[in-house]
Amino acid sequence: MQNPRLASRYAKSLLDLAIETNKLEDTLKDIQLLDNVCRVSPEFTVMLRSPVIRGDKKLAVINAVVKDSLHELTKKFIALLGVKGRESNMPEIVTVFIEQYNKLKNIRTVNLTTATAMDDKMKNAMLAKIAGFMPTDTVDMKTKIDASLIGGFVLEIEGKLFDASVKKKLNDIKSSIVDNSYVSKM
Repeated sequence: MQNPRLASRYAKSLLDLAIETNKLEDTLKDIQLLDNVCRVSPEFTVMLRSPVIRGDKKLAVINAVVKDSLHELTKKFIALLGVKGRESNMPEIVTVFIEQYNKLKNIRTVNLTTATAMDDKMKNAMLAKIAGFMPTDTVDMKTKIDASLIGGFVLEIEGKLFDASVKKKLNDIKSSIVDNSYVSKM
């Protein structure tokens, strides 16, 4: 993150204003749209951070990408970023806004990586199991597929990692075979 303090201040200001004007959910949808654009298109993020491209051109590109899908509060916020010359910080501000929203609403994000795609029944079972450990919070589960795991899953909750993959178990077996600590050292 380029400037976490700046991103936090701008995100907090937008969050407070959205709460004050009863537009929190609308603003969240707009911010999620912008976050998706930044994640899907690295070129868009590079354009925002480019010191060569003028601010008014960046705002024109942002408006062309999102067209008329943003609500008035979000449009004004983006215009403010342009006036202040902070459009290059938009990806960070968007990410921090979503984090602050999740904290406000007690939503915990859980990342689940599996070797193959899971069906809805399996996802719901996993979500129910995870929700059992966090009964007071809402759980937002993001799934990803990584074939290198061979089987099993890797679960990440707030920086804590639970690795129940076949790949890890094979690596553990390999390291225990290679480790000859039981052999007397001369």
